[in-house]
Amino acid sequence: MSRSYNRTPELTRPIKITPHYTKHAAGSVLIECGSTVVLCNVTVEHSLPPFLRGKKDQGWLTAEYAMLPAATHSRNRRERSKVSGRTQEIQRLIGRTLRGVVDLKKIPEMTFAIDCDVLQADGGTRTASITGANVALQLAVKKLLGEKKLKTNPIQHAVAAISCGIVEGEILVDLDYSEDSNADADMNVVLLDDGRLLEIQGTAEKRPFDLEELNTIVKLSQASLEPVFKLQQDALEGNPVEL
Repeated sequence: MSRSYNRTPELTRPIKITPHYTKHAAGSVLIECGSTVVLCNVTVEHSLPPFLRGKKDQGWLTAEYAMLPAATHSRNRRERSKVSGRTQEIQRLIGRTLRGVVDLKKIPEMTFAIDCDVLQADGGTRTASITGANVALQLAVKKLLGEKKLKTNPIQHAVAAISCGIVEGEILVDLDYSEDSNADADMNVVLLDDGRLLEIQGTAEKRPFDLEELNTIVKLSQASLEPVFKLQQDALEGNPVEL
């Protein structure tokens, strides 16, 4: 099948990461994955959520995700008083995966608040959010270490994510919207920089998939994210980077 950017099945769309995109956040990046564009900001709050108050030996990390009204072909209504189930699922995924690589004992009485705002959507918004938020978080920690507000780096691993799917019988990585909407099965794979899995979300949309297909999806995800991890590391130097 013909893919956007004339890609072979195992290739991602062009990726660009622009660090320090906003002025006031402790860490900030704009990540572009093809036509999907997400702004990721990290704010540091010197307080804890109510369920952790009194626990001076640890901190917390939380995430919020939003899709701006003009991010898609038709206008999305802003989610004000109540967020949708999809939004809740995605922001929990982002928070869960980032907490999976942070030693919360090393950020006592701090909360890292991660905001991922989708400016433009063409598939893979949650995976782009995770990949971009990881860089924004590392920039925030780098800033705090430089200001002596943290004693040691709490981040244990880099984390990145990619969408995958089976479309017309073919296994593809980094699905755009047209591919995702026609997928027989789709997944989101979250990996550590050492190749280990942090999370897999998988759904058979039109037909079940077997273990061999699942293993192929994981292997393709690992291969396709190797250069993304290098790109994340390069972005920490403070200049825009592209893949």
